[in-house]
Amino acid sequence: MNIGSRQLQAFLEITRLQSFAKAAEQVSLSPSGMSMLVKELEDQVGARLFDRTTRSLALTDAGRRLQPVAERVIGELRSLGAVIDGSESAVRSRLSVAATPMVSASLLPDVVRGFGTTHPGVQVHLADVEVETVRKAVLQGDADIGLGFFVKPAVGMSRQPLCRFRLMHIGPPNASSGGLGKSQTWKSLEGLALLSLPSGNPIQVLIEKQLARIGCLPEERLRMNLMGTIIGMVRAGLGHAVMPSFAMEECLRQGLSVAMLREPVAHLDLYLVARSGTRPKAAARAFAESLKLAAARLPG
Repeated sequence: MNIGSRQLQAFLEITRLQSFAKAAEQVSLSPSGMSMLVKELEDQVGARLFDRTTRSLALTDAGRRLQPVAERVIGELRSLGAVIDGSESAVRSRLSVAATPMVSASLLPDVVRGFGTTHPGVQVHLADVEVETVRKAVLQGDADIGLGFFVKPAVGMSRQPLCRFRLMHIGPPNASSGGLGKSQTWKSLEGLALLSLPSGNPIQVLIEKQLARIGCLPEERLRMNLMGTIIGMVRAGLGHAVMPSFAMEECLRQGLSVAMLREPVAHLDLYLVARSGTRPKAAARAFAESLKLAAARLPG
């Protein structure tokens, strides 16, 4: 059978109102259009559904058998519509963000909290993953936006610079020089045991360019995958490191010595990335603005 929901709805309205004319008016159809829908339904079921006279209208036996079935089908279709609408609303109100671990730990907690206050209808789902996973999540559509230090453009992905962070030197806790101190030159790092990120990490690529100017060779350094690990190792007195200033709050919280680096002053750009050809959600644009404001409050 090729029975449509319009035919079943027409049948149920006529049954409820006991009138073709009233039912047609209810669903904004002409009486002839309503009669045509019923005729199509009768042709499909192979039976007459109404007994009509000039003064009365009643269901036939076939019509009475069809009524509960039609009510169930239309009810299920309405439920399906509500579920789909609810799912689409949930998608619209969900913002999926993928960000590198230190950005997630240092910048995003306050941003997510503040964004939840200003945009209570949006749920932010944060994935704290390494930079290559951020890229994949964006390209595959698993994340609406990504945050990371994408030094080079990637095919299929758009980049928008959000903010920039100055590179700084962090050292073990020291009673005489703990906390944020005076800026230092890159030359002052000569001879220090430096811990670093893997050589292919975009942040480390920029750092290596500066270290090469003072003769610090990459093979001399111990390397860790995560900034949080480096901070912990520095706190334990196992070396020094260079990292972006967005990690300053965590470094100060752990009592490390912190100094901005100069000669030259070097910055690292944090990018918001999205899949090319897609229009960013309004929530994503608002979230990016919140992030810019938060980053502007950090020392740089």
